[in-house]
Amino acid sequence: MAAYHPCADDGNDTSIGIPRRYAWIVFALTFGLLISDYMSRQVLNAVFPLLKSEWALSDSQLGLLSGIVALMVGLLTVPLSLMADRFGRVKSLVLMALLWSLATLGCALAENYQQMLIARFLVGVGEAAYGSVGGAVVMAVFPRDMRATLAGSFMAGGMFGSVLGIAIGGVIAQHLGWRWAFAAIALFGLLLAVLYPIIVKEARIAPKHLADVASKAAVKAQRPLRTLYSSRSVISAYVGSGLQLFVAGTVIVWMPSYLNRYYAMGTDKAATLAAIIMLCGGIGVVGCGILCDRFARKRADRKISLAVGYCLGSCVLLSLAFALPHGPVQLVLICLGMMVAAGTNGPTSAMVGNLTHYTVHGTALATLTLANNLLGLATGPLITGKVSDHIGLDAALQLVPLVSIAAAAVLIYARRHYHNDMARLQGEQINQVASPAVAAVHP
Repeated sequence: MAAYHPCADDGNDTSIGIPRRYAWIVFALTFGLLISDYMSRQVLNAVFPLLKSEWALSDSQLGLLSGIVALMVGLLTVPLSLMADRFGRVKSLVLMALLWSLATLGCALAENYQQMLIARFLVGVGEAAYGSVGGAVVMAVFPRDMRATLAGSFMAGGMFGSVLGIAIGGVIAQHLGWRWAFAAIALFGLLLAVLYPIIVKEARIAPKHLADVASKAAVKAQRPLRTLYSSRSVISAYVGSGLQLFVAGTVIVWMPSYLNRYYAMGTDKAATLAAIIMLCGGIGVVGCGILCDRFARKRADRKISLAVGYCLGSCVLLSLAFALPHGPVQLVLICLGMMVAAGTNGPTSAMVGNLTHYTVHGTALATLTLANNLLGLATGPLITGKVSDHIGLDAALQLVPLVSIAAAAVLIYARRHYHNDMARLQGEQINQVASPAVAAVHP
């Protein structure tokens, strides 16, 4: 029988010395900027019907406007996260927020498809490393036994930001035009970017004793970085998470257009209902993360089993939903499917945090973001748009949930190797701590 390791032993506790009240303030502000991030990203989806009509765009072109952001996030998240880990996470987060907010303002000023594509490209550059670096800040200020809950809750900001971006953007676009939808959301991001560095200080989220520990552990810098890819279970966590977000991300992007085309809803009504569906997804991310921490306290591998269940559950619910006739029953099943579709965010983020060295958590979450975007958030909407141009959006969305089966298979593989990989990482960290002491005794 395999030995099981309690979740309390996963990873290192970097929250020592940080007041809990201040930790929650940091979480709230970092969460708020993540909401701004996704509002800027997803407001486009609310105005898809207006842009399609005004500029005579195909679904493939619309999918590229959405996918270019996720593509840049995927390509740039690792190098920018490495820079943030070295030069200061707070300063990096503020610069990111300023760039994506100004780029969103540029979307409001775009006069044609090419200008809009350039502005969206810059939105992607600004947002590239925010999820990973912001997630690393959150993980650093809370105890390790809260990782799945906090990671899931933090990433739920993406869902809530999508909700607000789609809902607010759709209503503003219907009444004032799509340009004002982009402008309003850009101003919100700029306000938060100015407020953040006034309250969140680098020295307070990284106490001196932790910096000393990190500097000693970084003597052999190649070892912490090697943990990003040195185990089968962490690589499987990246791939499984990305494949599952192919499903969740595609539904988010195309739902306003789906409701507009097949339910004959106006921009505002379609955006509002799509936002409700996204809200179900956000609630599900938080709930799934809490379940993970609760049921995996004594057996760490249960978090992976739950993630597999979330994949298969969303496959069944969404496949059934898009196969049904359009109506209330279909919409209820879509809501239920979205509640578990993104539920893997918390478990996979916790897995990555537990399976990588704490000095490179920002880069580790960046690697997860890379997989999420290249395998899911960038490719899902784009591929679905191309398929939609040939067989229609309704038929294309019926195929999307099947990707969850592949995600579940990859996570099952991760579960087989998780305990051995955790034991090896903990052994390496013990050796790193012991080595300086041995050197001091035997110079």
